[in-house]
Amino acid sequence: MANAHTLQFQEELKVDPLRREVDRIDWATVDLPDTWADHIDWTHLPDLRRVLRTLAGRERQRVRLPAQLPGSAWIPKYVLQEFHNLPNGNYSKSFSRGYAQGFDHAMLGSLKAGRRRVAEALSGAHCALDLGCGAGRQAAALREVGVGEVWGLDPSPYLLQHAARAYPQIQWVQGLAEDTGLADGQFDAVAVCFVFHELPPHYLRQALAELARITKPGARLAVLEPSPLQWSAGYRWLWRHHGWRGLYFRALARRAYEPFAGAWHQQDFAELLAEAGFTLLQEDTGCPFRFFFAQRTDDTVVNHPPQPSMDKS
Repeated sequence: MANAHTLQFQEELKVDPLRREVDRIDWATVDLPDTWADHIDWTHLPDLRRVLRTLAGRERQRVRLPAQLPGSAWIPKYVLQEFHNLPNGNYSKSFSRGYAQGFDHAMLGSLKAGRRRVAEALSGAHCALDLGCGAGRQAAALREVGVGEVWGLDPSPYLLQHAARAYPQIQWVQGLAEDTGLADGQFDAVAVCFVFHELPPHYLRQALAELARITKPGARLAVLEPSPLQWSAGYRWLWRHHGWRGLYFRALARRAYEPFAGAWHQQDFAELLAEAGFTLLQEDTGCPFRFFFAQRTDDTVVNHPPQPSMDKS
């Protein structure tokens, strides 16, 4: 059963003015407006300077949304930042496409195994959600292990469009981790891949309470996040234990703009899960990933085989 903390955060969500019905949009075909980042003149020196300084992490501005963009009225300010040093963040056609294609390369191909581990932990589910789905690869991995019905949710219409065009067999919806707009008890599994470290602590608590609301009793939750090792360990220790890959992932963690990553690494995630009504069954920290497997509290325990280590050094 959910404890008093869970009920408190669920009550916050009930009165949140952002609560709304999820719009059913055909993300593959909807005509999304261009943003300023789609009209960069690469021969114009000020434009080029702005892009290069942003990519280098030396300049950041608030994300600007076209008024007619789906969700522009309710996407919260914490989302509208230039995460990962992307000009206009995840809100443009061009840079979101580049990010969707390039992120796996930046992670040295390790995310393929990471997504597979998350998907295998949820195999056998009837209806699963990929929370913060981005371009949809984790959702696709869920389909590959035989999950019958898969949904993907993300606040960015541009990422949803890439996902819908690449994986038309999955249902894509726009929403927030803390305010999905989805039905009570809809899912028996949830995958979260590189999302929670992008949330401010208050919204992280709300997101977990929201997951408790939209999942069935006994539902499984698999979470893959960046490891704290490359965030806090020294270069010498990383070189000794993980070689050049450890050095690379530390440099990447420090270079990419992720304003809430430091707060995430200080959270007691097991405690937060318990507050929301989940029991942590497995935790594994390697380099570059940290994996969690939990279950929504119920009288019945799902027996799930332990997964191999995510240490890819």
